[in-house]
Amino acid sequence: MSTPRGDGLSMPAEWTSHQATLMEWPTRIDLWGELFEQAKEDYAEVARAVGAFEPVVMVTDPSQVDEARNRCGEGVEILPIPIDDSWMRDNGPIFVTDGKGGVALVHFRFNSWGEKFLPYDRDAEVPRHVAAHLGMRRYEAPMVLEGGSFFVDGEGTVITTEQCLLNPNRNPHLSRGQIEEILRDYLGVETVVWLGNGHSTDRDTDGHVDGIAQYVRPGVLMLLAPADPRDPDHESGKDNLRRLRAAHDAKGRAFEVIAFDPGPPNGLSYMNFYLANGGVVAPVVGRPEEDEPALRQIRAAFPEREVVPVSGWTIHEGGGGPHCITQQLPVGIPIP
Repeated sequence: MSTPRGDGLSMPAEWTSHQATLMEWPTRIDLWGELFEQAKEDYAEVARAVGAFEPVVMVTDPSQVDEARNRCGEGVEILPIPIDDSWMRDNGPIFVTDGKGGVALVHFRFNSWGEKFLPYDRDAEVPRHVAAHLGMRRYEAPMVLEGGSFFVDGEGTVITTEQCLLNPNRNPHLSRGQIEEILRDYLGVETVVWLGNGHSTDRDTDGHVDGIAQYVRPGVLMLLAPADPRDPDHESGKDNLRRLRAAHDAKGRAFEVIAFDPGPPNGLSYMNFYLANGGVVAPVVGRPEEDEPALRQIRAAFPEREVVPVSGWTIHEGGGGPHCITQQLPVGIPIP
């Protein structure tokens, strides 16, 4: 079978133009418990915030279509697909482009973060349904991989963590070198940069990189690096900073690192923000004295974008943030 790399396709960076953002409506009540209703409100808030910058498609279990439509409003398209959970970044498709206006998708295997939540068989098939809906070519990758576990710069570099990708609950049959080769083949990259651990409060995803980092532009990465030695992420932040400063990307550039200091720890992963067209949708706890230092650093890193804060605590309690529940669809025409 052919691969995206073999066919001349690669995954573009998150800051490239999107034709839409995909999301999934909260479904798993046993995950959210008493927070289930608030989770729906906060997902709808994120959908509306993203919708101010670009179209939003909310994949929704057929049993919840009316509720999702009523809560999200007319500006959000509802796409009925059977689902188990609501983390589109991780179980949804990864889109790749050919540089000539064509878009295809990659269907990585999904095992619910190492069999943590059952069932997950419907979530594992979402990329297949999306490909059929869009009339788009679908590449099947021979590896478990969640979208929140890596970032690409669109110029041949992928950033990930050892804590997640080398965890034996994902791909115990694959070596580090084999994982790197599959990333090259299915993301269209050349260079794999390994960080160590993800965010200290990450209890479910085993250290996804989108809890501690975000690309700002090629060669420039914002990285969680708390200055307070009492912060539980202080030591891992120092290690990740050391790794980045010793690495070079696919273009041979040394990384420019913007150290992100969240201030006194409150548990929220402020780094789990999403880059929409012209905007940054960023999670907050709702206490300005804690949120504003983080928002100020994000605004400074993205001066050309409007930074929009959204309620982040309930989604964090569910296991993620705005980045975890979104997936960008690049501008282009589906490759059949």
